[in-house]
Amino acid sequence: MILADLSPEAYREAARYLAESDPDWARHIAAIGPCLHQATPGREPYEALVRAIAYQQLHARAAESILGRLLALFPEGGFPAPQQLLAVTPEAMRACGFSASKAATVQGIAQARLAGVVPSREEALAMPDDALIERLVALRGVGRWTVEMLLIYCLERSDILPVDDFAVREGYRRLKGLEKAPTPAQMRSLGGGWRPFRTVAAWYLWRA
Repeated sequence: MILADLSPEAYREAARYLAESDPDWARHIAAIGPCLHQATPGREPYEALVRAIAYQQLHARAAESILGRLLALFPEGGFPAPQQLLAVTPEAMRACGFSASKAATVQGIAQARLAGVVPSREEALAMPDDALIERLVALRGVGRWTVEMLLIYCLERSDILPVDDFAVREGYRRLKGLEKAPTPAQMRSLGGGWRPFRTVAAWYLWRA
């Protein structure tokens, strides 16, 4: 079953469900207000993955600057096709701000798209979460978190909890007033009670 409803009505239903499940959630949701999560559903998975790699372990402004310099290499506009990215030299990638490792990952993603390993948007929409994660984490430098960001933002999946995300775990620690944040395994277990609204739960935890 593919859960992909990020409509305003689904946000309201999710917020009600979480608030009714726990008084701490109720207080937090009341303080934050309605869920304002915004997906970017027009993007191809290939583009979403490249963008996610740029954002890995960087502040958003730094990542946007790197992406801006990359896109400036293609003045004709639009996001570069896989063939175009593969033609960019390692030196040019480094000049944009990509580390050697990230540059290799980005070009590996481009190669994987040409080989059909990275699916088209139409193909990805028909793939269950776990199947897409299993396929894409096999790529160099692409971890589960990166694919989960693709699922949340590009494919509008509504039941994704990125337990490896520090901010999600730290958000839960603050929500509950704990001394220590839960481990990813503990977070996964805790999140089972938030199905089928774990994407909205993650959004609220990011804001804690």
